[in-house]
Amino acid sequence: MGKKSRVKTQKSGTTAAVSPKEMMNLISELLQKCSGTAPSPGKEWEEYIQIRALVEKIRKKQKGVSVVFEGSREDYFSELMGWAAECGASCEGFEISSFADEGYGLKATRDIKAEELFLWIPRKMLMTVESAKNSVLGPLYSQDRILQAMGNVTLALHLLCERANPSSSWLPYIKTLPADYDTPLYFEEEEVRHLLATQAIQDVLSQYKNTARQYAYFYKVIHTHPNASKLPLKDAFSFDDYRWAVASVMTRQNQIPTADGSRVTLALIPLWDMCNHTNGLITTGYNLEDDRCECVALKDYKEAEQIYIFYGTRSNAEFVIHNGFFFDDNAHDRVKIKLGVSKSERLYAMKAEVLARAGIPASSIFALHCSEPPISAQLLAFLRVFCMTEEELRDYLVGDHAINKIFTLGNAEFPVSWENEIKLWTFLETRATLLLKTYKTTSEEDRSMLEKPDLSLHSRIAIKLRLAEKEILERAVSSGRTKRLHFQKQLDEGAPLPLYEESDIALLENTDAKLPIILRKLEEEDERLEEEMNLVEMKPDEASLAAYRKTVLNGGSKDVNGTKEDPPGSDAVPEGKETGDGLEKTPESQDEPSTKRTEDEAKEGSE
Repeated sequence: MGKKSRVKTQKSGTTAAVSPKEMMNLISELLQKCSGTAPSPGKEWEEYIQIRALVEKIRKKQKGVSVVFEGSREDYFSELMGWAAECGASCEGFEISSFADEGYGLKATRDIKAEELFLWIPRKMLMTVESAKNSVLGPLYSQDRILQAMGNVTLALHLLCERANPSSSWLPYIKTLPADYDTPLYFEEEEVRHLLATQAIQDVLSQYKNTARQYAYFYKVIHTHPNASKLPLKDAFSFDDYRWAVASVMTRQNQIPTADGSRVTLALIPLWDMCNHTNGLITTGYNLEDDRCECVALKDYKEAEQIYIFYGTRSNAEFVIHNGFFFDDNAHDRVKIKLGVSKSERLYAMKAEVLARAGIPASSIFALHCSEPPISAQLLAFLRVFCMTEEELRDYLVGDHAINKIFTLGNAEFPVSWENEIKLWTFLETRATLLLKTYKTTSEEDRSMLEKPDLSLHSRIAIKLRLAEKEILERAVSSGRTKRLHFQKQLDEGAPLPLYEESDIALLENTDAKLPIILRKLEEEDERLEEEMNLVEMKPDEASLAAYRKTVLNGGSKDVNGTKEDPPGSDAVPEGKETGDGLEKTPESQDEPSTKRTEDEAKEGSE
């Protein structure tokens, strides 16, 4: 068993006393600063510096005031395992162990076969929005619209209340959580600077701003709202406390079904969230019949090997922003690119109509992938329409087999024309080249910086992310150039254009890679739904065992405090684990209802 722990509030004797009025004035100033009008384009960094200065002033005055535990987290792993066994969780076949750069994870203590059910966690161990509503936080939850609208924030405050409660049943879990994290919320100012000009920077700045705003708001609520009078947080609710809770939830939260299976709720799942990430498939679901979270092995594991799970198809920007790590072997890395048909263009109506028939908006956020080809079928279809001449547009609207030809827009085997292919790949090559020029450093300079032995972990993470963005764009430039030259050769040699025939529709419908865009969920939306909806597998009874299966994507609320705002003038904004802990991660937006934006608000491109 771990050391016996006494929950306590530490107060530093060297810190000057701060009057409640002085602190409340600082909190009010912070809330006002974070709630004002959005900064004008180019002023976001200046606003961040101002907010950060206020936060640091508050942190300095709060130094030494926090709930702490004696010892370190590893001292309590045995207590966690004992509690899990008492609750009916699986505790055989693995143990918590340290793995070099990956931190803590699960290690097999016997051979485990692929798809073997080796881990299950019953509902009574989970911290959920539902358990928060039934806790000391319940009265405030019933009155506060922010808590009601934002399950992530509810979980964060629930976690803080239980941490401050010496008799909480969740203490064996809470005591094993990291004392701090590697998400950008913990970056120093100079470390954040490495992300300037990257597509991740806007989400990073918004995440910090929203965290500061929420902290200031709930500080005032905790100290003034009648329904908050019984919360054990008045003497220990520092910015560091809230940041810790936010990061804990952001790197761990999952969506599971409620007990009756009627809807989903957010949850923290002890022990399971110790698993680290690797490429693969989702292997976790929720069994409603036995009312427990279940995980099967991703592959065969030998005794003493680390047991991994797959967090989902997340980009490295998402991993860094929401989980605090960069995954070097990320097969799903990508950067976003915002494109749109200008409404002032003469052919706008025709292009918008062809796109609508293909199920593609005239303005949207697409992705450039780290793989080859770098563009999806959806983006290929958009670019083809984007580059069409009036004659080509008319052919796809009212020409022979116009309806069926729409099916071919996303299929690389059926070019609109050689000229169209040349134009679209030229456009992609040019656009990626322009995006590369927005960075303040070159790829070579980034690689040189990464060779410095004294580089901080956070700086290393930021520079790796910056370099990864550039490498994806560089591959897009190279691919665009190669494709452009190929199609130029086809045109110069008078090669016959592959002709579409009605019989080809069977080919398009029967091969997944060639499915007509209009008949399927576009892969960009598939990825978004998979990561953001993230419903868990439900098994209410035998008749519905095969019913819908979605994953528990642990950790990464889409920013426990992030926004979806896009940086002015930018083409793409990535959406955004603490080393050693993670499940299949669950992105979810966490903006206050009054400030939340949707994906549909992407500004139109000006090309």
